[in-house]
Amino acid sequence: MSWHPQYRSSKFRHVYGKAASKDKCYDCVPITRNVHDNHFCAVNPHFIAVVTECAGGGAFLVIPIHQTGKLDPHYPKICGHKGNVLDIKWNPFNDFVIASCSEDATVKIWDIPKHLLTRNITSPEKELLGHARRVGLIEWHPTANNILFSSGYDYKIMIWNLDTEDAVISNPVKILDAHRDVVLSMSFNTDGSLLATACRDRKIRLIDPRAGTVLQEASYKSHRVNKVLFLGNVKKLFSTGTSRWNNRQIALWDQNDLSVPLLEEDLDGSSGLLFPFYDSDTHMLYVVGKGDGNIRYYEISPEKPYLNYLMEYRSHLPQKGIGMMPKRGLEVSACEIFRFYKLIPTKSLIEPISMIVPRRSESYQEDIYPLTTGAQPALTAQEWLNGVNKGPLLVSLRPGSGAMNSVPQFLEPQPLTKTTDLSQQQGWGGRMPLEDVQKPHEIEVSRKQQKVEEKLPKNEQMRLSNGFDIFECPPPKTENELLQMFYRQQEEIRRLRELVNQRDVQIKQLELELRNLGTDAGRY
Repeated sequence: MSWHPQYRSSKFRHVYGKAASKDKCYDCVPITRNVHDNHFCAVNPHFIAVVTECAGGGAFLVIPIHQTGKLDPHYPKICGHKGNVLDIKWNPFNDFVIASCSEDATVKIWDIPKHLLTRNITSPEKELLGHARRVGLIEWHPTANNILFSSGYDYKIMIWNLDTEDAVISNPVKILDAHRDVVLSMSFNTDGSLLATACRDRKIRLIDPRAGTVLQEASYKSHRVNKVLFLGNVKKLFSTGTSRWNNRQIALWDQNDLSVPLLEEDLDGSSGLLFPFYDSDTHMLYVVGKGDGNIRYYEISPEKPYLNYLMEYRSHLPQKGIGMMPKRGLEVSACEIFRFYKLIPTKSLIEPISMIVPRRSESYQEDIYPLTTGAQPALTAQEWLNGVNKGPLLVSLRPGSGAMNSVPQFLEPQPLTKTTDLSQQQGWGGRMPLEDVQKPHEIEVSRKQQKVEEKLPKNEQMRLSNGFDIFECPPPKTENELLQMFYRQQEEIRRLRELVNQRDVQIKQLELELRNLGTDAGRY
């Protein structure tokens, strides 16, 4: 009789959640009281945006990520909507562009200045007019530049191409009219060629967004779906919802067969919504409960039982909404693999929560930081509309690798016949060698950076140091920030010393080979 170990081996088995100290939180933030089921918060490495209470229309705040502590009650707002703001999303390829949608049936695109806001912003960069009723959801395309999806209470999903100089766009490039009720959730697969939706009619649909056809439809009656999520490249969908007995429930689906879920599990009897988040780099799934303080996290495996429960972060403070920091904004020196921003309206507080892998070493842990999605688009909007699919461009999170660039770039058309999908080559749990991916990307980024610096005026060039804006990394304010910056510099010095030692060894080896060749030639 064979013996099977009770515990499975996993490097993420002991991941724990750590709430930020009081001085690292955002206090006195007037968080919205709207009952709409959305995140109400969007985060990138430079800013945190949160929907706020506002009389006579809708508004949201954009706060620099390092500006923690108490917020000035007269802090400027983004307040161009005539109705309540229902959703906000940062452009994944430009950290200074954000989209918002509202009950006034419009979607607006905003340019956020790099300097601190001194007055309210009321004029958007672009305005999208097409929905007949309020717009509840917006999503940026994961790999194509300037492609935005919006979903309204007119049961339609509209695809917008923002690669135009028009300030008002009233004609979407495509309208998906496959739903007979309100769309509650939208999610893309890795290359953005498929769209999964959850609808109020309790059905999950898998849609080809460019053709507008429904490829799969799930009408499983014992699972009333609220949110749906693509699980990276593993060809599976994850959904949260309620069971027949109104218990909160999670389900896992095969992308190619949505008739019956692969897995179905009741969690508890609470009434709040469950927000799912997936990290394709670590294959970890986080389930955040609205109205409670819990964050459950699991590890996804390609074979049964598929979903492996790891642990649960608990807090007595209930969250109304949640924001998520992209991987390129994490603190890798602290072994941080995920970061949430928890909205606590009862205390007017935004609390960062870091998910950390406990490691004793202070050096960069390459096994928990594989190549991840970068800040550069893989396609232009027109290329994606013409039918081209391409996975995201991958970068390394190693400090000093120079692979991340937050300066807005414009993608140049490239021949797509020889391109390969890096995310598909990466496979399940595997990583491509850094030399194969990073060097061509670094060359491309440095070439584009030179072009940007040439076009900038002299006073703008003075602000750029080694391709990075010095205002985007402000000087440390507290002792902790100073220590973190010191540790980063120490890590960089250690890494450079290792490189110098390796070069010295290579030089000695070459000298020995030359000496041996000289003696061999003397013999003959």
